[in-house]
Amino acid sequence: MSSLVLLVVVLLVLVAVMFVAGLIYLAYRHPAWRAPLTVGLVGATLLATVVVPIAVR
Repeated sequence: MSSLVLLVVVLLVLVAVMFVAGLIYLAYRHPAWRAPLTVGLVGATLLATVVVPIAVR
């Protein structure tokens, strides 16, 4: 693996963590919407369904 690929993977992981953390925070601030853990897991699942087909190419 080249260093460019590793750098892109690290940045993608960081963006994914920030996205899921943002969803959890949003759900935490508005608990009537959904449980924070459920929102975080759904967000991670949606992000994985978008990223994995692109990464497999």
